[in-house]
Amino acid sequence: MDGPAEPPQAQEESVSAPSKRRDWMEIGVAYALILAVEWTPRPWQQLLWLVAAAVVVFILFRSFDGWAALGLRVANFGRSLWIVGAALVLAGLAIGCAARMHTLLVVDGPWALPETFGAYALWTGVQQFLLQGFFLLRLLRVMPRPWQAVLAAALLFAAAHVPNPFLIPATLIWGFVACLLFLRYRNLYPLMMAHAILGITVAITVPGPVVHNMRVGLAYLTYYPHMHAPHMHLLSQP
Repeated sequence: MDGPAEPPQAQEESVSAPSKRRDWMEIGVAYALILAVEWTPRPWQQLLWLVAAAVVVFILFRSFDGWAALGLRVANFGRSLWIVGAALVLAGLAIGCAARMHTLLVVDGPWALPETFGAYALWTGVQQFLLQGFFLLRLLRVMPRPWQAVLAAALLFAAAHVPNPFLIPATLIWGFVACLLFLRYRNLYPLMMAHAILGITVAITVPGPVVHNMRVGLAYLTYYPHMHAPHMHLLSQP
């Protein structure tokens, strides 16, 4: 004769506990590798970057949540495009202020923009995917409240920009807002575009010595002021 049936809540907890442990492990391993890449000198940094990328891809393949869950979908794209519009408005305001303060960098010709910021724009998309598609999704499963997961993801995102005093608060705010917007629309594409717009805006409006050319980790500490990036020049001198 079988014993008494296990309560549904106990069954749920017995199933979810190993899953939560796996989520915490995946969060810890991936984040530790990201920090290690940021704080490792070259040439070891390039090798460690490949290792980190391979590990993250393996984790994503091993526990694939589906394209829709990752935010890589068409649904709600049109409804969330206002996020891109808001980023463009903020960018316009920042560019106008920088032009008046004589700190605005402009590119030398139409082809210089993708050549200078193309790779960076792709990297902002990767960052946004890691923030929401990797860390936030797992934090939502291991934390009791969605707002706690959002705050934790934003804190992790900001901490990854240590010791840059400009980017830490900026990424904390953006990380928190972007995670809330992701929960609202579950579409990653507008957030990727907005991140690229805002990041490029910072690069062309804030002087390099102030933001250390947006470097983080060891690269921030070893930054040495130099001439402007290739294919760019100040709009005007004071």
